[in-house]
Amino acid sequence: MKLLSSPTSPYVRKVRVVFIEKKLDYQPEDGNVWAPDTRIQEHNPLGKVPCLVMDDGSALFDSRVIVEYLDTLSPVGSLIPKSGKERAAVKCWEALADGTLDASIAIVMELKRPVAQQSPEAIERQYGKIDAALIAMETGLGEQSFCMGVGFTLADIAVGCVLGYLDLRFAHIDWRSTHSNLARLDKKLSSRQSFLETNPPAA
Repeated sequence: MKLLSSPTSPYVRKVRVVFIEKKLDYQPEDGNVWAPDTRIQEHNPLGKVPCLVMDDGSALFDSRVIVEYLDTLSPVGSLIPKSGKERAAVKCWEALADGTLDASIAIVMELKRPVAQQSPEAIERQYGKIDAALIAMETGLGEQSFCMGVGFTLADIAVGCVLGYLDLRFAHIDWRSTHSNLARLDKKLSSRQSFLETNPPAA
């Protein structure tokens, strides 16, 4: 399997962490989807990473689709419950985390526009989403060891990738001082080999 990716994409990082946690082999292929010579649309018509190219040439895209597929390939460290309320809860954590990333990336993209064309209202709205999501994650985690209680799941991977991206692109957000539960989880996740190996390069 070949993973089309970008070293700073938090969605890609989520997939890479899952690969490592599941002890699965893959071939990483980093590239710039914005480059004129990018060939990403040969595999993903949306032109986005991550994109997993299978050995038969078929492809899967969207991190949520890819990680769900990867979790079925190995019995090692199941990350997503098979069914029921627990499965829905893990996927809801992932949706909350990915939504936080969507808001964060929207700010990054808006700030790349010429200053005169930027919308302070739009930026403020996205910051509001980030703040609300952090509060929800902090409250949902509570005093538990992991998002779902005592067991490590995809929920923790998704949240950990959000916190890492905030550190990478939003160093001015001092989330650790106001969200001690998330800070505790982040410290725990940061020592896992899967997170150490996928730590993004400095912006």
